Amino acid sequence: MSDAVPTDRPLTIWLVAGEESGDQLGAKLIRSLRALSGRPLALAGVGGDAMAAEGMESLFPLEDVAVIGYLAVAARLRLLMRRIRQTVRACVAARPDVLVIIDSPGFTHAVASRVRRRLPDLPVIDYVSPSVWAWRPWRAKTMRGYIDHVLALLPFEPDAHRRLNGPACTYVGHPLIERLGDLRPSAAEREARHGLDPVLAVLPGSRRSEIERLMPIFGAALAQVRAQGHAFTVELPAVTRHRALIERLSAAWPVPPRLIDGEADKLATFRRARAALAASGTVTLELALAGVPMVVAYQVPKIEEVIVRRLIQVPTIVLPNLILGENAIPELIQAACTPERLAAALGPLLPEGPARAAQERALARLDATMRLPDGDEPSRSAARIVLAAATGS
Repeated sequence: MSDAVPTDRPLTIWLVAGEESGDQLGAKLIRSLRALSGRPLALAGVGGDAMAAEGMESLFPLEDVAVIGYLAVAARLRLLMRRIRQTVRACVAARPDVLVIIDSPGFTHAVASRVRRRLPDLPVIDYVSPSVWAWRPWRAKTMRGYIDHVLALLPFEPDAHRRLNGPACTYVGHPLIERLGDLRPSAAEREARHGLDPVLAVLPGSRRSEIERLMPIFGAALAQVRAQGHAFTVELPAVTRHRALIERLSAAWPVPPRLIDGEADKLATFRRARAALAASGTVTLELALAGVPMVVAYQVPKIEEVIVRRLIQVPTIVLPNLILGENAIPELIQAACTPERLAAALGPLLPEGPARAAQERALARLDATMRLPDGDEPSRSAARIVLAAATGS
C-alpha cells in the first residue's frame, strides 16, 4: 500500500494494551499511524499515560489489568474478568476498522477471541507475539481462530509461527533498534571501558520479588569477584519505585554501588560499562546492543520452577542468545544461580581474554540480525500493516 490513504472518513482504530511496555509501544504506533494514514484517526481502547498523551482515552486505568504472575492474577481475577467483558462490549459497539492488541496475552487475547466471535469480519492484529516458540507452542495454531496478523519484535518469530501453523507473522523490528544511537558508546566511553577502575553494571530486575531474591546473591558474587583481584566500580540503575529497597539491600555489599536514576543515565551506564551482571529480561538485549559482555542470572520460587520446566521449549531464556542462535552469553538460573558460579563466569569478562573476546564477537553480529532490511523504523513498519488491514488494501 502507499503511505497515504486519502479519504474524508476517519479510520476507527481500537488499541488494547495490558501493561506499561505495551502502552509505550502503542504510543509510538499511534504516532506512526497518524504520520502515514493521510486521514483523521478515531482512537479508542485500553492504554496508559503514553497512549493518552497521543490522544487515546482509555476505558479504565491500565493498572486494573497490569498484573503479572499466577498469584497476582488469581487475587484480581474478578476485576480482570469484568474489565475483559467491558472492553469487549465497547469494542463491539464501536465496530472499528481494525483491532490492535498489544502484548499481555492473558488479557488482550481474551478480549480478541471474544470480539472475533461477535465481529467475525473485524481484522485483528497482534502487536508482539506471545512466546509460543518457548512454551505452550499449541497457542500458535489456536491464535489463527481470532488473530489475522502478528507483528513480531524478534527476527526468528515468523519462522516459529510458520513451523507451528500460527497466523501470518511479520518481523517489524524491536523498538530498541530505534535507540541504537543512545546505546552506542562514544570514543571517550569506549576508552572508559578499558580504564583502571572500570564500571560493572549490575541489574537485579525491575520487580520487587526479583530484587529481593537476587540482590543478596549478586552482592556475594561481587565480593568473590573482588577477591579474585579485579578492581571495578559498580553502577546499578534503580527502578524509582524500588529505590529504598535497593538502597537497603545493597548497604552490606562489599562494593557499594552508585545508584543510577532515569533512562538517560541508565543508557550512559551501559555505554561505559566494561561488563554486566543482569537478571534475565529485556535489559539483556539493551546491554547486548550496547556491546557489553555479561552474565545473566535468574531465580523463581520452587513452585513456579516446576511449572516452567515442564512447559519451556527453548535451550536458553536469554534474548540475545535466542536471536543469535547460540548460547554466547552465560546464563545461571535456579540452582545454578549461586555467588560462586556467578563470580566464576563474571571474573573472566573484566580483563582482556578469550571469554570476553568470544562475547564481543557474538554481540557484534546482533545489529545486522535485528535491523529491518530497508532500514525502516519498527513503529512505521507496524503502522503500515495496521493501515493495510484497516483499509482492506
